[in-house]
Amino acid sequence: MTLRYKRILLKLSGEVLAGQKGYGIDPAALASLALSVRDTCLAGSQVGLVIGGGNIQRGTDAKITGDRVNADYMGMLATLINALALKDALKELDIEGCVMSGLDVPKIAETFVRESALEHLENGRVVIFAGGTGSPFFTTDTAAALRALEIGAEVLIKATKVNGVYDKDPVKFSDAKFLGEIDYDEVLRLNIKVMDSTAISLCRENNLEIRVININDPQNLQNILHGHNVGSTVRARRRA
Repeated sequence: MTLRYKRILLKLSGEVLAGQKGYGIDPAALASLALSVRDTCLAGSQVGLVIGGGNIQRGTDAKITGDRVNADYMGMLATLINALALKDALKELDIEGCVMSGLDVPKIAETFVRESALEHLENGRVVIFAGGTGSPFFTTDTAAALRALEIGAEVLIKATKVNGVYDKDPVKFSDAKFLGEIDYDEVLRLNIKVMDSTAISLCRENNLEIRVININDPQNLQNILHGHNVGSTVRARRRA
């Protein structure tokens, strides 16, 4: 079957790895995620992946340090822990991966170089982008949009714990309205929490489609690759 997307950038929050524990890395959640990524590779897609670090340390968390810059670097280091764990989980499934970091940590990860990332993807490796953008004050959402554009991904897939985009938090509000398709400008104007505004703006300016899915359903990622309408789509509004 023909794939809709040959190269994707998958954005995951660190909380996805926390599973039922709510913090740290839950082995069952890690294994489930690795299986989804493996199936995507076996279907024929090239996979770049950005994972957050919120299950360990958020960059904006001021409980440990009042210095935002240090807090952001701590958050970047947390993403490296998650990336290394995912790389090993993929290895258990005979999928080769590599960790590329926005921070220079040569003993544990390659420093991000676009040409090297493209070579890894062309050779069938999953490239796990860690360390955010390498600079404070930018979220992993922005890192995901940036890396997606740098590797020429055809879509940025934001994996969440809900079924797509809503006009308000469906966990808190039972009357939240599901939005199957929404324009970048509407996301920004209505301040809908799909991704941060910098990431949305980057995608809008470069016409990079965003798909938002529930990663807890292992079939969602496969369905998107094979052309099914799953979750929500953020893109420029189609004119009649």
